[in-house]
Amino acid sequence: MAIIDIKTEITGNVWKILHQVGSKVTEDEPLMILESMKMEIPVVAVESGVVQEILVKEGDTVTEGSVVARIED
Repeated sequence: MAIIDIKTEITGNVWKILHQVGSKVTEDEPLMILESMKMEIPVVAVESGVVQEILVKEGDTVTEGSVVARIED
């Protein structure tokens, strides 16, 4: 089993976290929502698996390429 880093594609604020550690997710399922320039941008799972870590909290600011979660496939 591999650990997969989930990274952001934009700079923004973590608006809402949709899954917690231990949640099962499917590929392309949103894990959290970022807010950037009044738009809501989902951060999705790149593979199906189980959420192992959430590295941010709601309200945090993240930059493009930040690792915000880890899932195990």
